Amino acid sequence: MTMHPLRGEIEDFLYREADLLDNWQLREWTRLFTDDGSYLIPPLEAPDSDPSDMLFLVYDDRNRLEERAKRLLSKRAHAEFPHSQTRHLYSNVRIEELAGDELTARCNFVVYRSKWDVNDIYPGRSTYRLRRTPDGWRIASKRAALDLAVLRPQGKVSIIL
Repeated sequence: MTMHPLRGEIEDFLYREADLLDNWQLREWTRLFTDDGSYLIPPLEAPDSDPSDMLFLVYDDRNRLEERAKRLLSKRAHAEFPHSQTRHLYSNVRIEELAGDELTARCNFVVYRSKWDVNDIYPGRSTYRLRRTPDGWRIASKRAALDLAVLRPQGKVSIIL
């Protein structure tokens, strides 16, 4: 199998995203999204479902995404103040489609979250719809499907995956 010519460029973009998230630069992270961008976390029992048919854990348009970032950076976000330490690890990046200025990229992820005396692990797979703009690649859609049977012991997703 030959490497897609854009894979290195897309990997660099995804690693930049991970770095922004791990350093709690959430406002900068929201700027990676297009104006019509969305961030979704589907239900555990139906990772390939459509948000019009099922209740998603997260289904944010660009406006809600910016509000989520603002709230998580606030001292009033008790679940994340002080902020958790996170490490976003991405692997097996694959570019699956290319049409015009957009492409679909998939990768596996593991997010490690540490706070107080609790360490949580969130494994899963992300599907990105990326759009090339004059400012570089932007996220038109990010869908982070968790590979968990239940949200225990985590209990919640208070971080960005």
